[in-house]
Amino acid sequence: MRAKELIYLISTSITADDIGNQIETPTERLVFAEELAVFSNEFYNAAASGLRAEKMLEIYTGEYQGEARLKYQDKLYRIIRTSLGKTPEKTRLTCERVVADG
Repeated sequence: MRAKELIYLISTSITADDIGNQIETPTERLVFAEELAVFSNEFYNAAASGLRAEKMLEIYTGEYQGEARLKYQDKLYRIIRTSLGKTPEKTRLTCERVVADG
């Protein structure tokens, strides 16, 4: 199946200002993905670790650069697990939704 969904992989760089305060700067990179169903074993393995697997997306392995977050359909997700996809050139990203505090 062909990847048709658009996601933003989000990397964060940390710099320091003039007085040494650390400043996080997120950078979004657009890639194509295929949405997959979250398998029951993924769901239960995540739950055993106190996480909640809500989305599974598959992208080309060469496009993944170790990002910890992604945005999909205007919602922010934390990548909680990566694994091989259907073929060696694909990587699956298991994600949990990031909910804003307060």
